Amino acid sequence: MADITLSPEFDYQQAGKEVLQIEREGLEQLGQFINDDFTHACQMIARCSGKVVVMGMGKSGHIGKKMAATFASTGTPAFFVHPGEASHGDLGMVTPADVVIAVSNSGESSEILALIPVLKRLHVALICMTSRPDSAMGRAADIHLCVSVPQEACPLGLAPTSSTTATLVMGDALAVALLKARGFTAEDFALSHPGGALGRKLLLRVDDIMHTGQEIPHIDRHASLRSALLEITSKNLGMTVICTDDMIIEGIFTDGDLRRVFDMGIDIQHASIESVMTPGGIRVRPKMLAVDALNLMQSKNITCVMVADGDHLLGVIHMHDMLRAGVV
Repeated sequence: MADITLSPEFDYQQAGKEVLQIEREGLEQLGQFINDDFTHACQMIARCSGKVVVMGMGKSGHIGKKMAATFASTGTPAFFVHPGEASHGDLGMVTPADVVIAVSNSGESSEILALIPVLKRLHVALICMTSRPDSAMGRAADIHLCVSVPQEACPLGLAPTSSTTATLVMGDALAVALLKARGFTAEDFALSHPGGALGRKLLLRVDDIMHTGQEIPHIDRHASLRSALLEITSKNLGMTVICTDDMIIEGIFTDGDLRRVFDMGIDIQHASIESVMTPGGIRVRPKMLAVDALNLMQSKNITCVMVADGDHLLGVIHMHDMLRAGVV
């Protein structure tokens, strides 16, 4: 970088606001290009039995990668292919069942133009996204989507700024229009984001994280209150289920119940659990979404709940299990 002297009076905030204004004006004009060509492009992609293949060089390539990622995560299978690599073998990824979206502001990208004859020979549907409908790519496209902007935010008019923003937004418009047309749901979204917070909330079910087998705190109704306290302490879930040998639920006893026992002055050494338990008890089904179980626990102001099929005890789940699983 050349050794330059920066003016201490330069208004960086004003320069930044000017960029926002220029790009905002560019996006306001983009609406005129959401037209019949846009509809036809959406219909072409919706009918595609293969994948959407996005191509672009330089900054357009970076936008294309994001575009492909957005398509893929919202129900439209897609991937990005670098046009340079496509000329050296990666074009083999593209099939006649696919739709290619080629992105270039000028519409004269030599790397993409070199691929178009092959795409035509393979009968691959081609959507070109450029600022010039009369460009070489615009004329070659089956469908052309215009992303023209009045000016770049770069004062030199050289660095792609407003134009890449417009292209990015047009790609989002395609993806979201297709998402709505397909009736794509939040659960569908979670299926492609299993590692994210949304995926955990929408895919994780109670039986994925509940305590089972020997981890379940449970005692017989004829047991002493003292035995119940030992079971609560050993299993460390703040409660114990009172059930039969066949795991049929008869009641529940929690830390909160213990505090009430103290207030009542009951003899802990000699009292039976049957005399102080809460009959029945709140329970959830094993296939309930963990986030729904969490909402129930919060509404009832409890930290642990039984998991059951009717009256048959299958497990227990604690608020801490939700926290560890990332549901909260």
